[in-house]
Amino acid sequence: MSNWLHHLPVLWMAFVIFGAVYLIAAGIYGIVMVLATAERTRAFKAISPGMLPPLGVIFGLFVAFLAAQVWHDFDQAHTAVNNEASALRDVVLLASSFPGEPEARLRALVRRHIHEAVTQEWPAMAQQRATLTRIPGPLAEALRLTLDLTPQGNGQVNAQRNMAEKLENALDARRHRIIVSGSRINGVKWAGLLIQAICMLFAIAMVHCENRGTAAISMALFATAAAVCMLLIASHDRPFTGEISAGPGVLLQVMPEELKPTPGP
Repeated sequence: MSNWLHHLPVLWMAFVIFGAVYLIAAGIYGIVMVLATAERTRAFKAISPGMLPPLGVIFGLFVAFLAAQVWHDFDQAHTAVNNEASALRDVVLLASSFPGEPEARLRALVRRHIHEAVTQEWPAMAQQRATLTRIPGPLAEALRLTLDLTPQGNGQVNAQRNMAEKLENALDARRHRIIVSGSRINGVKWAGLLIQAICMLFAIAMVHCENRGTAAISMALFATAAAVCMLLIASHDRPFTGEISAGPGVLLQVMPEELKPTPGP
């Protein structure tokens, strides 16, 4: 689906999707009823109503497969953001083991990384333009600073080791969220779902061509169900795009008393 649709609020997305599906259903209804002359009506009526359940099952399988992909990607996006925030919070807590300039520099680097993630990476992920070519400078610098520390005592040795591990975890989580931000349902899958819905609408119209009222009601019911499925999938299709998306709120909670940047769109 087009980028502009995914950036719409859910209410407007619903308006567009329901309107498009109802328009297609109305067009199919009009075509079949115009073609349903005496001879063609007999041909249409010869189509067995037993075709409707298999077509409905195939449509349901399409929806299930697409929904499984969307839900998985959406959960992966939230998991990546939560893991990154958790790792950064641990770094902030462990930094207190090195009071003075090291702690201040580590906190500043974490704060800078979160600010860049929210103001630069999130808008890029929303547009699916984020890539792994850019190295997160603040995290890389924080990792170098951690490894250059000279610990004194077992407590600082353990803190240094844990901080390095948590920074690596944060880097891995960032890579994961950027990779997931590029996930989407491709055009072939959307086309397959739409074609299957159109086939179902044609079959309903032909089976009930002698009773226009029954055909209209049956087609309206299926069109509504199909539109609901498409809306649910489209609104969750891109994990970092649109009104329903994985936001940076958890990252902003890492250092709420110091960091209050304005999230990007």
